[in-house]
Amino acid sequence: MKASDLLVEALENEGVDYIFAVPGEENLDVLESLRKSSRIKLVLTRHEQGAAFMAAVHGRLTGRAGVCLATLGPGATNFVTPAAYAQLGAFPLVMITGQKPIKTSKQGRFQIVDVVGLFGPITKLSTQIVHGNAIPSIVREAFRLAQEERPGGVLLELPEDIAAEECDTQVFKPHRRNYASVQLSHIEEAVKMIKAAKHPLVLIGAGANRKKVRHALCDFVHTTRLHFFTTQMGKGVVDERSELCIGTAALSDGDYLHCAVSCADLIINFGHDVIEKPPFFMEQGGKTVIHVNYRAARVDQVYFPQIEIVGDLEQSVLSLTSELGAVSCDTSYFERVRTEVQKHIGERRDDNRFPIIPQRLVGDVRDVMGEDDIISLDNGIYKVWFARNYPAYQPNTVLLDNALATMGAGLPAAMMASLLEPDRRVMAICGDGGFMMNSQEMETAVRLGLNLVVAVLNDGSYGMIRWKQAQFGFQDWGLEFGNPDFVAYANSYGATGHRISATEDLKATFEKAFQAGGVHLIDIPVDYSENKKVLIDELQARVCLL
Repeated sequence: MKASDLLVEALENEGVDYIFAVPGEENLDVLESLRKSSRIKLVLTRHEQGAAFMAAVHGRLTGRAGVCLATLGPGATNFVTPAAYAQLGAFPLVMITGQKPIKTSKQGRFQIVDVVGLFGPITKLSTQIVHGNAIPSIVREAFRLAQEERPGGVLLELPEDIAAEECDTQVFKPHRRNYASVQLSHIEEAVKMIKAAKHPLVLIGAGANRKKVRHALCDFVHTTRLHFFTTQMGKGVVDERSELCIGTAALSDGDYLHCAVSCADLIINFGHDVIEKPPFFMEQGGKTVIHVNYRAARVDQVYFPQIEIVGDLEQSVLSLTSELGAVSCDTSYFERVRTEVQKHIGERRDDNRFPIIPQRLVGDVRDVMGEDDIISLDNGIYKVWFARNYPAYQPNTVLLDNALATMGAGLPAAMMASLLEPDRRVMAICGDGGFMMNSQEMETAVRLGLNLVVAVLNDGSYGMIRWKQAQFGFQDWGLEFGNPDFVAYANSYGATGHRISATEDLKATFEKAFQAGGVHLIDIPVDYSENKKVLIDELQARVCLL
């Protein structure tokens, strides 16, 4: 068969159901082969970033590598940011790019850059396919690498003459891989340390959110009766309404829950690695940390665990639960911290000031979203507020990026969530800066018939950097911009635009949009003056006084 047909067969063999793409002429053989596929749906996007962000979030939500397609040169280079997003965030992603013929070419170096070399440092594998018969083994290896711990991105470059050539070979059927269980002696050592600790505390990170370990971790927490907190990307693994949850580490230090971290003499760290922004800082001679994950810890200056349990995470958690049972220790301080955190989160939740303040925004969003509904956050100062103030009840219901932390991913991520979960409410929450980086995908969302609410937080500036600028004592300068009429902009794509002119109208507008169905954009003026007051002044004045 033709090599491009073999490629599509190999992708079908891996269970691929969508390919997100901005094709070019170097992909035309692959495009024709996709046209004949009865399994794979082509989702045409308006920018390669949108395609690859959607594919990466497919991997994040399903555990199966998402696939995206672009042409050579500028098409391929537009995959760079999503490739880094997947690699740092541990989202399984397979990118396929085209290239000029490698056997004979009459176009010189036109549009040719070393794509394979460019993607090498930001993927688990970057390779060119040089013969059609190599496709089955290369595709199988690509999906293995993308999906196994630690997940990440893979790039395959397929030159147009290789895509068109005839080949004679068969695909390789995927087979199941099982992670080794941890030796009982390692579990016993950890159990002794936990039982000897005066104030043990549990941390849940992103690694526990991308694998199906929710039930094991819930059982661990509620059997041991140990208090826990989460990293930003670990939100929702254990229901945050639990009386044992003290919150999310939205900052690395100085927040209320860091009182508990300071008090803890032992932290049991499930599923965290140093790619995610640190939820706390280790110090030489300080607290003991037990690292429990699929892979060994990557040591740096702020994370150097003293004991590691490496292997199948679910089995490790189950073994620890079985050996520990209920842990006898003093948790009264953690209970006071939790009470103070909950009190703080509830402050200003009903504040009617306009433009809307972050605490009211977060509260209203939480009120309209159900237990299984999904919010997707772009990157900005509002992400800190949602990480701290928005309790998650289920895994992967708060999609945020605390690894690369790129702007522009919030809308495509929400689109992917809506495509996979059409019966759940999905809301993209974007700053005006991040939204405009991939706002053209509104057309894609409308064309796909998605049910999606896009909340655009409008302050006419790059608010996160402006906040940092003030923190560092610099003059407020150089970070403001103008915006389009967001209502007219949404309507021009066939979506429905709304503008909030009174804080009291926000929740009702959310409800109206969700009940109507389709794609809705809500322009929400925001007041970030609370950032300094609450995130800096009040916390520094009240922290660790419990």
